Amino acid sequence: MMLRAMAVFLASVPTLPAALAQGIALPGASEHFMRSDGAVIRGLDRVAGTSVDFDVDQNQDAQIGHLVAMLKECRYPADNPAGEAYAWIDVYDSRADEMLFSGWMVASSPALNALDHARYDLWVLSCKTS
Repeated sequence: MMLRAMAVFLASVPTLPAALAQGIALPGASEHFMRSDGAVIRGLDRVAGTSVDFDVDQNQDAQIGHLVAMLKECRYPADNPAGEAYAWIDVYDSRADEMLFSGWMVASSPALNALDHARYDLWVLSCKTS
């Protein structure tokens, strides 16, 4: 059921230029989903064994180690705001001066479209609803 709802959500979103370049179908504007002004993102440093939660506003960034994550957009189901979150996140490596990740992350399935980094993990926990 959740995968079907996610598929409907992903199929209904207008694509962004970056998504077009990647060939990714993105979630769209729908009366069933709300946009949020921010999100909660968790960062994990696997070497140090520490994690930290960031409250990030739209178009703002959070830093863990040398990775900088910028939240572009966060959407959630109108009927269940705490149940799911879809966030478009750009992750930049400040040491290597390169973009590591740009795309949608899904709170309930972080491995579906994950950041691939040897030391750090980042994933969305929820959208801000108030």
